[in-house]
Amino acid sequence: MYVGTLSFDLLLGDVRSLKEKRSVVRPIVAELRRTFAASAAETGSQDLYRRATVGFAVVSGDAGHLTEILDRCERLTAARPEVELLSVRRRIHRDDDE
Repeated sequence: MYVGTLSFDLLLGDVRSLKEKRSVVRPIVAELRRTFAASAAETGSQDLYRRATVGFAVVSGDAGHLTEILDRCERLTAARPEVELLSVRRRIHRDDDE
């Protein structure tokens, strides 16, 4: 079993309030959940209205399949015109990792 995680650091475009931030971040999180049937959530920078950290996690029995899902997730997020992807942190864990 393999568990893959991504942490996206996003810079939001023309956002002037936390309410506007939610209107940008929520659809991204919802699309990741729906498209990949995996876990996604805003995980950081909640008090900053032009920055967001979004976490994504998925489990797979095959490392190649997991890498493919993580790559697709990263491309989907980077393609969103309303955000700039500043960095991505990727981790893959095996069930026998200590």
